[in-house]
Amino acid sequence: MHRARPVCQRHRALIPSAPNLAALAITPDEFARRRRQLMQMAGEDAVLLVAAAPERMRNADAAWPYRQDSDFHYLAGFPEADAVLALLPGRKHGEAVLFCRERDPVRERWHGQAIGTEQAVAGYGMDDAFPIDDIDDILPGMIEGRGRVYCHFGREPEFDAHLLGWMRKLRQLRGGGVVPKEFVALGHLLHDLRLYKSRAELKLMRASAAIAVDAHLAALRVATPGRLEYEVEAELLRVMRSSGAVPAFAPIIAGGVNACVMHYQSHRASLRDGDLLLIDAGAELDCYASDISRTFPLNGRYSREQRALYEVVLAAQLAAIDEVRPGRPFGGAHTAAVRVLTEGLCQLGLLKGDADTAIAEGSYQRFFPAKTGHWLGLDVHDVGDYRVGGESRLLEPDMVLTVEPGLYVAPDDRTVAERWRGIGIRIEDDVAVTRDGNEVLTAAMPKEAEAIEALLAARQGRS
Repeated sequence: MHRARPVCQRHRALIPSAPNLAALAITPDEFARRRRQLMQMAGEDAVLLVAAAPERMRNADAAWPYRQDSDFHYLAGFPEADAVLALLPGRKHGEAVLFCRERDPVRERWHGQAIGTEQAVAGYGMDDAFPIDDIDDILPGMIEGRGRVYCHFGREPEFDAHLLGWMRKLRQLRGGGVVPKEFVALGHLLHDLRLYKSRAELKLMRASAAIAVDAHLAALRVATPGRLEYEVEAELLRVMRSSGAVPAFAPIIAGGVNACVMHYQSHRASLRDGDLLLIDAGAELDCYASDISRTFPLNGRYSREQRALYEVVLAAQLAAIDEVRPGRPFGGAHTAAVRVLTEGLCQLGLLKGDADTAIAEGSYQRFFPAKTGHWLGLDVHDVGDYRVGGESRLLEPDMVLTVEPGLYVAPDDRTVAERWRGIGIRIEDDVAVTRDGNEVLTAAMPKEAEAIEALLAARQGRS
């Protein structure tokens, strides 16, 4: 659902309506189901510990905008720092225990109202909650007698130090506490759960994708020759922020030859007539990401060479998306894309010889050095194994991945004719695996060359 906002008619097309975040929110019951499922996998002899993301400083005393740790969010939905979730299978007084900040009027005057321990139970479905300042006194006793600790040891040095301190304190208990025999990587269990999206997660990801589409369309309208890359970035961010989202990652706004830099970030160049503009940007809504790439001509028309390469990339992407279906290997999309890209490069004369030889020798990688996609979810490059038992993982319903083939002809590549040099093209969509095929979550963003040129013509008032 979307909430309409009164706007000036002249600007209506540029301002999307904000999603109803309350209607999209994942419920406490779903977070509780996730915790129970994880504890069943771990067994009653275990304790599972997950820390909230720390606040990080940008410089001096200025902090970066806070973003919760994805694993912590997945299990708790709790948005604050200075918190630790302890999952204690079989504990009589409650299995899900949260340590968090207490309410503090003095601190809240500076930083806003905290949730506190009472609301952690009433509003977030925890079985029990204690002040984070008391964790050193309380948690070791909860750990005592359990055989395994599941955690992300090695990720955050401060948390690692606390964990080792709790083990030392446990040994010092009267009579000698029974210390867990092993630490186990939590990601081994948790990240496989995160790979399969629930209905609520998919709903959020569709909303995130819709916001990203709105942002890309708005950016397309303002990206004209003579403007600067950062002006286009500003329009993207305006639309995302006005829709209640934040950027899922630092956007890539790459005009002309800058598109041949895979992770271009400068955004200082002027946009030139006759060049392409590559935009790779996604929105994040309630921690769930989208990720879209489009490449379009700044003057409204693809040149002959630009159009030829663009059609090859689009054909490769469509072939790759067709491989996103249950039972197909994750790597199948990449294999399909490489085949189409390589055949196209050979037909256009950028590669010599036949496609089979170019694929076998890997010579196509000069123009396409990347993979064709990645998992998508709480992280842009989401968790989950790509290979199982040495083989490419088979796709299953409710997995979500990106499909993003591209071609990048370096501006100094003397092995190709000058007319091809400096062209960089990427087309990327977000695709969910369904029971009988796939759903392109970002399908509302046009990608056929004719459709893009029609949009650009409308932007410039041409028929």
